[in-house]
Parts: sequence; C-alpha cells; structure tokens
Amino acid sequence: MPPLDRTAADPTDTAAHHEPPAEPPPRPTATLALASVATAVALMTYTAPMVTLPDTAASLHTPLSAQAWLLNGTPLGLAALLLVAGSLADDYGRRRIFLGGTIALGVTTALGALSTSTWLFTLARIAQGAASAAILASSLGLLVHAFPAAAGRIRATGVWGAFVSAGIAAGPLLAGGLAAWGWRAAYVVLGAAALLVALFGVRTLAESRAPRDGRPDLAGAFTFGLALVSLVAALTLGRDGWLRAPVGLLLAASALLTAVFVLVEHRAATPMIDLGLLRRPRFLASSAGGLFTGLAVIGLFSFLPAVLQQALGLSAMDTAWLFLLWSGLSFAVALQARRLAGRVSPRHQLALGFALHAAGVLTMLGAVGAGSWHRLLPGLVLAGAGSGLLNAALPLLAVESVPAARAAMGSGANQTFRYVGSCAGVALTIAVVTSSGALADGADLALGVSAALGLLGAVSVLALRERA
Repeated sequence: MPPLDRTAADPTDTAAHHEPPAEPPPRPTATLALASVATAVALMTYTAPMVTLPDTAASLHTPLSAQAWLLNGTPLGLAALLLVAGSLADDYGRRRIFLGGTIALGVTTALGALSTSTWLFTLARIAQGAASAAILASSLGLLVHAFPAAAGRIRATGVWGAFVSAGIAAGPLLAGGLAAWGWRAAYVVLGAAALLVALFGVRTLAESRAPRDGRPDLAGAFTFGLALVSLVAALTLGRDGWLRAPVGLLLAASALLTAVFVLVEHRAATPMIDLGLLRRPRFLASSAGGLFTGLAVIGLFSFLPAVLQQALGLSAMDTAWLFLLWSGLSFAVALQARRLAGRVSPRHQLALGFALHAAGVLTMLGAVGAGSWHRLLPGLVLAGAGSGLLNAALPLLAVESVPAARAAMGSGANQTFRYVGSCAGVALTIAVVTSSGALADGADLALGVSAALGLLGAVSVLALRERA
C-alpha cells in the first residue's frame, strides 16, 4: 500500500471546505475619508431644515403645532435604530451595514424632496434617520478595525468627530444657498452625494465584524426600536399637552417595551447590548454625554435659526452664515481636540464642552429682544468651541467604553442617547419659546433652560468617574 499523502486535502476536513475566504486588509486613510464624508452627508441631511423651516412649513401647510415633526423626523429614526444598527453591524458586517445605509439615505432623501404633505415629509425624514443610523453606527466600527493602535484611533475618531461638526455647519449653508431654487433642491443634492459615497465604498472598504457566535438578537432589536419610537413620539406630542391620552399611552407603551427588552436581553445568547455595561461608569458617562448634548445643544440650535428669522427678519442664507460661526468653530476645535489626548480625558473634555456651551448661550440673553444679531456673536463663539469639544470627545469615549469587538454597538448606544435627547430638546425648546406671548421672552427662557441643562450635563459626566 502506498504511503498516505499528508499534503492532499482531506475531504473530511471541514475547515478546508467551509472556512470563509480572508477579507482584504483595511485601507485606513480611505476608510477614514469615506466614513467621515458619509457622516457629514448624514448630518447635512439632518440640519438642512434648520434654515428652511419657515419655507418648508409654508409649502407643506404645516401648522406651528406640527413643526416639531419636521425637525424631529430624522432624530426619531436615528434614536430608534442606532443601537440596533450598531449591533447588526458588529454581527453581520460593518461594511455591509454602511453601504446599505448610504444607499438608503440617497433614496429616502430624494423621496423627501418629492413630498407634498407634512406626514409624507415626516415619514421620509424618519427613513432618512434610519439610514443615517446605519452610517453613523457602522462607520466608527470600521474605523476601530482600520486603526487598531491607540494613537491612530484617537486621530481617526477626532477627524470623524470634526466631520460631525462639518456636516452640521454645511447643511444649513447648502440649504440656504439653494433656497432660490426652493427648499427641495438641497435634498436632491444630498441624495446624490449619499449615492456617490456608496459607489466609492463598494470599491474601497474592507469588511469587519465581531467574532461572536449565535444568532443576531432580532427580538431585542424589535422591542428596543418600538420602545424608542413610542418614547420619541410621546416627547414630540407632549408639547401640545402632557396630560392628553395619546401621550400617556405612548409613555406607558415605551416603559412596558423597555421592560420586555431588558427581559429579552437577559435571556439572549448573543444580546444586542450587554446590560453589564450599565455598571461601568465610563459607559454611563458616554451615555450621559450623548443625552445632554442632544437636550442642551442640538435641541436649542435646531430651532433657534427659525426664531431668529421670525424675530430679526434674517433670510435663510443670512441665518446660515451667522450659525456658521458656531458650527464652523465647532469643526475647527473638534479637529484640533485630539491634541488634548493624554493630557485631558474625554470625560473632562465633555465637562468643559458643556460649561462653554452654557456660558455661550447665557451671553445671548436679550439679543432677540434688542433686535441685534451682533449680540449673538460672542455666545456663538463660546458655544461653538464647546460643541467642538463635545463632538471630539463623544466618539472616543463611546468606543473606549465597550470592548473593541463591539465598537459599532458602543457608537450606536452613545448616539441613541444623543438623538433621544435631541428629540426631547427640540420639543422642549419649541414649547418654551411659544409658551410666552412675546417671542423675545420665550427665546430668553429657552436659552436659560439650555444653559441649565448644559451645566447639569457637565456635573453628570464629572460624577461618573472610574472607581479606584
């Protein structure tokens, strides 16, 4: 009998037949560029209505009581699906979820441009938020895979955070610049940009996923998504009266679904989120930072442009240029904040960012009543610097607060709290501004509330320090 050939493939060797082909290595610079640009496009889509809200509402015949939906549609989709998208990205593949999100954002943004009623536009905005959730959650997971070293990761998350600010800055500018062609023109351009990013992503990005066995936690994803949809809908409807039956029913449904979600996660073999993370101060600080960024910062600056247009008679483009001082400085500070790494912890950066925001908005008190946009400038500078520190520290803290293999889930969790906070913040800001007979008094009250929430955010993240 001839000797056995040990080099031949053994048909019983399952590894030889079933081992998946190795993924190509990541291209760090290209990955960072695509993740950052896609994030900027998603944030531009989110912020575009800020300066065109009066025109959009007039075109769609949206009453004041329903204008919160025009702003809250996208954060509703974001809040409901960010954690879900992050978990699915870790399990199914971050590249796959990223590309699906960019394609979906392109399609849904174009549909928003074709909307003819408040509810059709709101549904398109919710779908844009869901697509943006896939982009925002998976992009940080792609970056952690492409930049495994700590120094590279700090640089990459700093650049990514800066592009969050860049998207916030560019969205109103684009919408204001295209206002002569109507408020719909910006959505056509942004839809095309998202599809272009997807095209480059197909050819550039390498796949990565978490090494977990078991089925994806679809039951957890379903119950958590419904719980957040119920909560955000209640927060948006609540500005017309918190004691109304629909608001109470939605809040009760959210509480019940959250309890079901916790039960599902305890029983799941591969839970969407490890509930043990709730005992980690760093994870709680990341979540609190996201929540108060939404409540104090995004909530105020989402509606303040519309207030200034009505009170000071500014055009959409004038308002966009004015707020570029805030958002542009936020971009510059976020881009340079990585130099603080090693000297100032992300938690202390968050606290400083919240303090600067509070100081900035307090200096704006009385500007609307005086009819002077010049009096807003010092406050916009201070608040812009604070926003830049927040946008730089939040993504780094989000990925540091969870195991590296669950980076997309950590990003999703952080940003879920951010956009739940923004939904509540927008509804609260509109309710406060319209609670007074005089627009100037309402604006000052909203500024004071935002400053108080910013200071509360600073105290919260400082209190959540790691135990020795």
